Amino acid sequence: MNWEKLTEEVNAYGCALTPPLLTPQECKEIAGLYDEAGLFRSTIDMERFRFGAGQYRYFDRPFPPLVERLRAELYPQLLPIARDWASKLGWPAPWPDDFGEWLDMCHRAGQTKPTPILLRYERDDWNALHRDLYGDLVFPLQVVIGLDRPGEDYTGGEFLLVEQRPRAQSRGTVTVLPQGHGLIFTTRDRPVRSSRGWSASPVRHGVSTVRSGLRHTLGLVFHDAS
Repeated sequence: MNWEKLTEEVNAYGCALTPPLLTPQECKEIAGLYDEAGLFRSTIDMERFRFGAGQYRYFDRPFPPLVERLRAELYPQLLPIARDWASKLGWPAPWPDDFGEWLDMCHRAGQTKPTPILLRYERDDWNALHRDLYGDLVFPLQVVIGLDRPGEDYTGGEFLLVEQRPRAQSRGTVTVLPQGHGLIFTTRDRPVRSSRGWSASPVRHGVSTVRSGLRHTLGLVFHDAS
């Protein structure tokens, strides 16, 4: 992957689409895990909590090998972006080089619940715009991977990103997520230039209404929850 180009896009737009991270067969295998309830620690009905409509499940440990590998391999690539953002905003940058060490820090702070999720949307399902709030220790980037084929397995269901820019109108970005590709995006805030230097711009994300078919995505968060 061209991480220099991906970094430029994340800095410019708050998100960046990667080349394929999973093969079609790997996507099918992960999507097929959804009905294996024993692999998950909890299931969330989004309509019940007024998060939108649809369902997602948090993986429990031990994770499927592909999920474990993706988090471990992506973390060190995203780390320079996270540290750069913290420097620009004058915020702490607590993230060590080693991903396992970072998770140990989360656990010592009481954030012990695993956060990788598998999401499933059917016709008319959607995900409300939101920011992920899991605890005090936060990694500022996450990755969502499309597991189905847009336009073939489902229609609609575009990924939405809305940025509240300082003293300006909000800006929206829409991304169609190809099968196997990942979208790197902002967890909560990102730095943007302002007349006073760098400001933290709050960013929310969601999914537009699925018009037909079935849509699965794998969500990778790089910190654990309290």
